[in-house]
Amino acid sequence: MYQWAIEARGLHKRFGKVEAVRGLDLDVARGEVFGLLGPNGAGKTTTLEMLEGLVTPDSGRIRLLGLDWAREGRAIRGRIGVQFQSTELDDKVKVREAIQMYGSFYPRARAPAELLRLLQLEDKAEVYQSRLSGGQRQRLALGLALVNDPELVFLDEPTTGLDPQARQGLWDLVRGLKREGRTVLITTHYMDEAEALCDRIGIMDHGRILQLGTPAELIASLEQPSFAQIEFRGPAPDAGAFAARLGLPVETRAQHWAVPLGDPRRDLPHLLACVDALDVPMQQLHVRRASLEDVFLQRTGRSLRD
Repeated sequence: MYQWAIEARGLHKRFGKVEAVRGLDLDVARGEVFGLLGPNGAGKTTTLEMLEGLVTPDSGRIRLLGLDWAREGRAIRGRIGVQFQSTELDDKVKVREAIQMYGSFYPRARAPAELLRLLQLEDKAEVYQSRLSGGQRQRLALGLALVNDPELVFLDEPTTGLDPQARQGLWDLVRGLKREGRTVLITTHYMDEAEALCDRIGIMDHGRILQLGTPAELIASLEQPSFAQIEFRGPAPDAGAFAARLGLPVETRAQHWAVPLGDPRRDLPHLLACVDALDVPMQQLHVRRASLEDVFLQRTGRSLRD
């Protein structure tokens, strides 16, 4: 069996004056859950659309499952599944009907009863899709992407807007795809989701992959095992002056400061002394382990949802 599910080399795509993707290279192994993370405008949607065959690259080469998109696109389409950010269906289409309709597009399709069991939608089979909850609609959308029994599945922000219970249900389905040996490429705005599901992650910005690795490898690359998170009771004071006094960098985030600690036992006493000298009272301080969010902010300089 061919080793790679996805091979992309030198992908470029421009829309007018905007260069959305700039010489992107990417390899995803068979059976891998790969996460593509990036702030809005990073180029990940364009990258996904090129990999899915929806957009033609200006230059570069894409092979999926050992096949070349330029020459073997028809064969590729029968072996991949795509779940978009939103799947539009007629309000009066029932769940079973939607699965049957999508299955009719392929020469080989999974049985509706099998997919209904997988999606835990057996009791909703004769319900109009418009009457489903948000989590149930996302499960149906994933089921439509799986109707042709694909080897490679693309999931574009599949849990956006879902409550925690519905998110966990989608996570279980993705884990099930991996157990079956399928390859999954997922984009997400949730760091905990990426860390929980992905074997490897690519951090993308300005049309390029900035860093690749397992979640553990990416976090270890910071060489900062811990962060002190400081929140204030009023407007935060000048972070630059505080950092100069502290002798450590201070990252200002939405609701707090984050201070990387090489050795908490060594750094915390001095940090607390510097905090006590501030005019603004501290609300709370706690020490946490470094996370994917810290990696992302360091590599891109902005939050995931910028």
